[in-house]
Amino acid sequence: MADNAKPWAASMPDAQFHLMHDILAAPSPIGLEAAMTEGVLKPHFESIAPAGWQVHNFKGHAGVVLDTHPGRDDLFTVMVIGHADKIRMQVRSIGEDGKVWINSDSFLPTTLIGHEVSVFSEDPDNPGQYRRLDGGTVEALGAIHFADPKLRSGDKGVRKEQLYVELQIHGADKKKQVEALGIRPGDSILMNRPIRRGFGPDTFYGAYLDNGLGCFVAAEAARLVAEAGGAEHVRMLFAAATYEEIGRFGSRVLVSEMRPDAIIGVDVNHDYVAAPGIGDKRMAPIEMGKGFTMSVGSIVSEQLNQRIEAVARAEGIPMQRDVVGADTGTDGMAGVLGNVDCAATSVGMPIRNMHTISESGCTRDVLACTHAVAATLRAMDVEESEPGRLAAAFRGNHPRLDQAVGLAHPGGESEGND
Repeated sequence: MADNAKPWAASMPDAQFHLMHDILAAPSPIGLEAAMTEGVLKPHFESIAPAGWQVHNFKGHAGVVLDTHPGRDDLFTVMVIGHADKIRMQVRSIGEDGKVWINSDSFLPTTLIGHEVSVFSEDPDNPGQYRRLDGGTVEALGAIHFADPKLRSGDKGVRKEQLYVELQIHGADKKKQVEALGIRPGDSILMNRPIRRGFGPDTFYGAYLDNGLGCFVAAEAARLVAEAGGAEHVRMLFAAATYEEIGRFGSRVLVSEMRPDAIIGVDVNHDYVAAPGIGDKRMAPIEMGKGFTMSVGSIVSEQLNQRIEAVARAEGIPMQRDVVGADTGTDGMAGVLGNVDCAATSVGMPIRNMHTISESGCTRDVLACTHAVAATLRAMDVEESEPGRLAAAFRGNHPRLDQAVGLAHPGGESEGND
């Protein structure tokens, strides 16, 4: 297959980049994910879904699932899961000087300083109605002139308790001015940094690649399956889960509700090769621009991984193997956490600067992951043309290391004493 026939080897078309931009830009902090799930993903799902497919939503959280065979619990079912929730800061208290004191959640406090944020405040007089306040920045020190010598030299860091949002409030009764806006403890704060195309070829950067990218892959894989003729023998569920950043609570609910036979969690991964200061940890040599990643270890199903790897090789899609220990750290764990027997794995895309305002990635990796997921689903659909074949394969073909074939050195001259 020529490179120009491989979409994962080319630049991402503008239409796809705009969809990715809109997914990542949707204000969807933990617990308030509907801007992404119902504002962007649900309309996209409905626009690409053939007749008979259905979008499900849920009472307790704002997850959505596109279902190729609603009600067909008899079919072998595969769920692809991204998560829609973004790390968010929250208002803790308001000072007499008008400072809005906040928490840092899963951000390194130092990485937040000086960055523009948006505050999402519920109207106290109209519960359920929200307002957006732009123009604030996260601060902690006020100026270098006020920092102690160790902070100025870099020997000491910023503590999370020092963080506040600067709203440029001045004049009398600063605290009352802020309170009059309706800002209250618990209000969500997001970094205001939509993605842009980067300087390096086929790159992009901005906030919240973690994990709108997983939702983008799920949505685009659904489109590719639909355009290839849909799903015939396998029920496919394309999901955007919630609450991942606080313990992966949303995906385990989706899995418990819909009970898939297999799960493919899609999440961002690290560019370990470019990560500073971790060379002595000997991490897997995963790097941006060299394809999607596939997890090995933890609860990952070798049978499912075999299918993904076989498809990637057959299609020429670049793939990198990652090593995970007790926990994949992704929604790939949803089955075991939700007490559902299913085969599972985790795939993703290596990015840099995770959990900062300048996360960066490569569109070729995103496209590689998207096409690998879609091609795996289509291959499984073909495999299941003989009903029951997939279930039998997963139940009866667990790897048997007691049957491993002995391996000898291939030979050749060796150095040493005679």
